[in-house]
Amino acid sequence: MPFAQLVIGPPGSGKSTYCDGMHQFMSAIGRKCSIVNLDPANDHTSYPCALDIRDLIALETIMADEELGPNGGVLYALEELEHNIEWLQKGLDGLGEDYVLFDCPGQVELFTHHTSLRNIFFRIQKMGYRLVALHLTDSYCLTLPSLFISTLLLSLRSMLQMDLPHLNVLTKIDKIASYGPLPFELDFYTEVQDLPDIVPHLLEENPIMRHPKFEGLNNAVIELVEDFGLVGFETLAVEDKKSMMTLLHSIDRAGGYAFGGAEGANDTVWQVAVRDGMRTLNVRDVQERWIDRKEEFDEMERKQLEEEAKAQEAPSLTDDAGEEEEDSDIEEMAGHVPDSGIKVVRRP
Repeated sequence: MPFAQLVIGPPGSGKSTYCDGMHQFMSAIGRKCSIVNLDPANDHTSYPCALDIRDLIALETIMADEELGPNGGVLYALEELEHNIEWLQKGLDGLGEDYVLFDCPGQVELFTHHTSLRNIFFRIQKMGYRLVALHLTDSYCLTLPSLFISTLLLSLRSMLQMDLPHLNVLTKIDKIASYGPLPFELDFYTEVQDLPDIVPHLLEENPIMRHPKFEGLNNAVIELVEDFGLVGFETLAVEDKKSMMTLLHSIDRAGGYAFGGAEGANDTVWQVAVRDGMRTLNVRDVQERWIDRKEEFDEMERKQLEEEAKAQEAPSLTDDAGEEEEDSDIEEMAGHVPDSGIKVVRRP
């Protein structure tokens, strides 16, 4: 059974960067992965593209032939893909059991009310894929209360529209310390609890918000988000190994990848690690790493990289020592896998 991530989110949220980073990370842990570009405007992908919608239809051609603007052209392209879904199905069949990342366009209407992307995903699901929708948002949205409220509404709407296992992710969390102090700790934003506490800060942001009509609107929006009780956020620093590991752990559990086959045979080290409880970052760890003690951790990592570089320059004494070092890296990547009762035999 193949698995896939549907990477959605507004422009600038880091979708293509995420696909590139996750592709590299999966390769490092030994998981076969392919990327499918569904954005007809993305003509310079930074990752190896296994399947590209531009081979079916390009945005420039649509804009010229149909006299449409960029946004209308993207909507038209997704409608064309929906009507020619056999092209996508044939391409996916060629990928076998590869884990697939779908890099989607950034027009928010595609995953809030336009139906083509939703219908395409459902057709992919009927092919046997286990899908997880990953909604990315730039963590800059935490700096303004009004922007955060808008993000909550967008996330909630996309969850209702996609109707799939869904994770909301705050990207670029490693840059959040440079945006200035936040009025709340990070867990306030990721867990989306006690949301009425943000109202005083919303009033301070803009005096017009003090008008009674805006007060009623703000309270209604907050009640709407809280009544559904669906929205929460993961965090991501795409260049940080532990952050990627933690996010992939959450994705695997949401999509069922972590549980592997019914018999448990042929399970990868990653699957065993996730089932047995691997070490992951919680929101307090993220708060400490990227906000409270960012400079201290940056310095520690810099020294660690320097030590690793010196160690690589020194010739290894024996082949066994090299194998031991490699095994250590694998163990660290898998989160220090506890004894699962499965014996792994390495063949030369």
